[in-house]
Amino acid sequence: MIELKNIRKIYQVGEEEVRALDGVTLTVEDHEFVAIYGMSGSGKSTLMNIIGCLDTADEGSYFIDGQNVMDLSEHSLAVMRNKKIGFIFQQFNLLPKLTAYENVELPLIYQGLPARERKTRVEESLRKVGLENRMYHRPNQLSGGQQQRVAVARALATHPSLILADEPTGNLDSKSSRDIMNLIHDLHKQGNTIMLITHDHSIAAEAGRQIRIMDGKIVSDTGSNPAV
Repeated sequence: MIELKNIRKIYQVGEEEVRALDGVTLTVEDHEFVAIYGMSGSGKSTLMNIIGCLDTADEGSYFIDGQNVMDLSEHSLAVMRNKKIGFIFQQFNLLPKLTAYENVELPLIYQGLPARERKTRVEESLRKVGLENRMYHRPNQLSGGQQQRVAVARALATHPSLILADEPTGNLDSKSSRDIMNLIHDLHKQGNTIMLITHDHSIAAEAGRQIRIMDGKIVSDTGSNPAV
């Protein structure tokens, strides 16, 4: 489903050249649960941005579901993000003036889905994360854990090929963190492909496959598709 080959991303910081990613090669199959972990500055966030079509590589190739992402225009990248990738961010990224229902519905409006189908998907997604009784609450009326559940529901509603979770427990207390990780495990059991980005080795250890990144390179991979 996901195939990256020899991905490089280079930033110029003053007179210094920083290789955020330095020849990353990686394959992730459908229905895998993969954790990419490393310290701050390791390159994992840059890799997440490229996998999530939020940024493009300077060199290399990237295919998702057989499509060459490197050849896509900005508009096509936006369509790819909206239709194929569900995002769960550390900061939740909910719009404060919208209800939980409206936050989950928003990407479906961008997809151009009719109102009846949007309603079905939103209600189904919020029910899956246990928030059917909080649909019309705004973010400031929800706990941190509940806000993250809304973010999970928003990711699910678009029926993505891939769920990309960026430090999904980073702003949560221990109980809420456990609840969110249990939910992510449930999503994987339901057949979703999960890629989780984290600095926490104990969180990474919950994935079926752990990939460690350091200095822009994959240094270990417990799965069957190691970098070469």
